[in-house]
Parts: sequence; structure tokens; C-alpha cells
Amino acid sequence: MKKWIITFGLFFILTTLAACSNDSKEPSDAKAANKKEELQTINIGYQKGNTLHILKETGILDEAAKEKGLTIKWELFTHGTTLMEGIYAGAIDFGHAADGPGIFAQASNKSFYYVGADAPNPEGVGIVALKKSGITNLEDLKNKKVGVIKGGNHHYSTVLALESVGLSVDDVEWIYPKDAAQGRALFETGQIDALASYDPFFASAEIETDSNTLVNGDIDNYPNRTFYFATTNFADKHPDIVQFILEKINESDEWANDNNEKLIDIMSKALGINEEVIRKQINRRTFGASEITKDIISAQQKQAEKYFEIGLIPVEVNVQGKVWVNKN
Repeated sequence: MKKWIITFGLFFILTTLAACSNDSKEPSDAKAANKKEELQTINIGYQKGNTLHILKETGILDEAAKEKGLTIKWELFTHGTTLMEGIYAGAIDFGHAADGPGIFAQASNKSFYYVGADAPNPEGVGIVALKKSGITNLEDLKNKKVGVIKGGNHHYSTVLALESVGLSVDDVEWIYPKDAAQGRALFETGQIDALASYDPFFASAEIETDSNTLVNGDIDNYPNRTFYFATTNFADKHPDIVQFILEKINESDEWANDNNEKLIDIMSKALGINEEVIRKQINRRTFGASEITKDIISAQQKQAEKYFEIGLIPVEVNVQGKVWVNKN
């Protein structure tokens, strides 16, 4: 009996110690799990010459993020369509693209949010034609070959420009280069009659080719806004960080407005484009970032409806349904 009591006592002590040991591990394990979920790196996609490229070059976001214990990883994309693919594939958390790619992504039922918008930049898109082509106005484009990146902001503005002079999308032959560089090559070699493009590539074509600018600026009140996009996971889990990034973008934009000559020097070197081209691009726009307003949604919805009307997208979309709401 005595032996049994001693044995039971030892068993009780060992069991209690084991339980205490397990209890002490649980908070540690939970802490490790929470630490694993903490955000450490933000993957941001940008395109050459856009406002996120400026933000990258100024270092404003990188320095501010470092103070929060965060690292910014920058990913370069050739154009907005590939950047949006990066968003809904989860390869990047946040990015910047023109108005068209968001509409295409929504029409394909992809997962993403509109989280912010740039100030209007109507003069940042337009159409040029070589002088030797004899094309001097929009009416002359009838039955001609027009190069655009399919669904881009310059594609939409070209549709509006044609309609403004009584032409339709069926009155021209659309040629779709894969990117701005290919479009420029087609233009200079005469494989297309006119080129629609966006800055800085539009400004480059205006300055570096012997061409006429057919339209540039106010086209049916088209604002030519570009947008900031985020993955649903990133925006839902880190609304404070999304807001933080937008604030730093606006800070960088304000710096750009106040320091045009410094910006021209920085971007000329970063892009490998001469200062005259960059100066033309910079001098005809005002930088600024904002949240998505009703007017911004309305303009984007109008564009989406036009894309459906002319067969660029297969279904109608409701832009409002993809606009992020900060619930913090």
C-alpha cells in the first residue's frame, strides 16, 4: 500500500509538471504564429514614368516604411495589363495602372480593389500622324490604320476623339502592338498611319518624330486618371498600410509639383529619355493622389460601358463593386 501511494504520488507530480510545461509553451507558440502573420515586406508594382516610379526614385516611401519596420520590394511591369495580372495573382500587394486594365480585370471576374486615384491628366494621351502621311486632322483617319495598346487609356481617348468628329470604331483599322516600344516602331516604319499613345511615350513621339499632333487634351471631358490597385487580402488585412502608402504617394506628388526641374533630372536618368521629352510630360500635368470619389467612379463607369458597347469586354461591370472602403 505504501509503495502504491509513493508510485501514485510520483505519477501525479510528473503529470502536473508536464501540464505546466505544455501550458507555458502555448503562449510562446501563439506568439510565434502571430509574429509569422506580421507584415514585413510590401510588394509594389510600378511602370516606367508613372507616379509610383517617381515615389521609388524619391525614396520617400522606403524611408518611411523602414521606420515602421517594413521593407518595400519594387517590381517593374511593362504595362498596366501585366501589372494587374500581378495584383490578382497575388505576386504584388499594391500597384498603379491606367483606367483600362481595371475594367478588363473586373470583366474577367478577378479579385482586386481600386484603392486610390491620380489627379486628372487629360493632356497625357493623344494621337500623332507622320507629316508625310498627309493626315492633318481626325477626319483623315477614316479607313486608316491606328495603333493602340488594346484597352489602354489612349485607346479609349481615341474612340472618343473619333466619335467627336462623327467617326466610329468601325471606320478605322485597329492595330494592337504589345507595348509602347513596338507601337513606336510600327509608326516610324509606316506600318500604321497614326499612333495613339500615353506619356512619356506620347511626348517622345511628338518631339522625336516629324509628326502632327491630331488631338491632345480635352476629349469629351475624359479625365485620363490612373488608379492605385491592391489585392483584396492586403487591403482587408492592412487598411492602415494602404492608407499609409497613399499618403506617401501624395507627399511624393506634392514634392514633384514643387520641384519640376529636379524631377525632370531624376526621371530622365531613370528612364534613359532626354530631358526635353520628360519636361514636356511633366509640364503638362499636376500630380496628386486621392481616395475614390463618386465623380471618379462615374467617369470610370462611363468608360466601362463604352468598352462593353464596342465589344472590348464581354460583360457589363459595376465599378462601384470593386472600390475599397477603409472600415478602420
